[in-house]
Amino acid sequence: MNYRGAGTVEFLYEDGEFYFIEMNTRLQVEHPVTEMITGIDLVIEQIRIASGAPLSFSQEDVRFEGHAIECRINAEHPQTFTPSPGRIRQFHPPGGLGVRVDSGAYAGYTIPPYYDSLIGKLIVHARNRNECLMRLKRALGEFVIEGIDTTIPLFTALISEPDIVNGSYDIHWLENYLKKS
Repeated sequence: MNYRGAGTVEFLYEDGEFYFIEMNTRLQVEHPVTEMITGIDLVIEQIRIASGAPLSFSQEDVRFEGHAIECRINAEHPQTFTPSPGRIRQFHPPGGLGVRVDSGAYAGYTIPPYYDSLIGKLIVHARNRNECLMRLKRALGEFVIEGIDTTIPLFTALISEPDIVNGSYDIHWLENYLKKS
């Protein structure tokens, strides 16, 4: 391909088979998950590559530690996913060990109706999946966004579902879950 730069290749995995989706010449929205489990700042590496510098590490240097989960906090109704533009009255993100929030939102910010409804990303990291889910539950409970609908209640409900806790889900799970709700 002769592509030089940061990018991602997307695949789906189902029934023992990989299916190519796309190649993106940018970092994915979910890149903080990789950053949390590797300790590598992918944005810095992308800038380094764009300026002609080599990667600051080799493949052998990459180590995976722990488990990370990201929730895209959107200005949407948690069941219908109807956009919820408007003014944020209160905004208090969670914090603490292993909790990261990437957002430019604040109390008084107005979510416009014209663009992606992403308010921010909540990323949690812990030693294992169970600890990560517990940390996520705490962080979601501390996340305050008032004045608009958000997807926080959906994520709060999902992390209590046995299939999510046990990792027993597939690409159709959420669709089926929402039909039952």
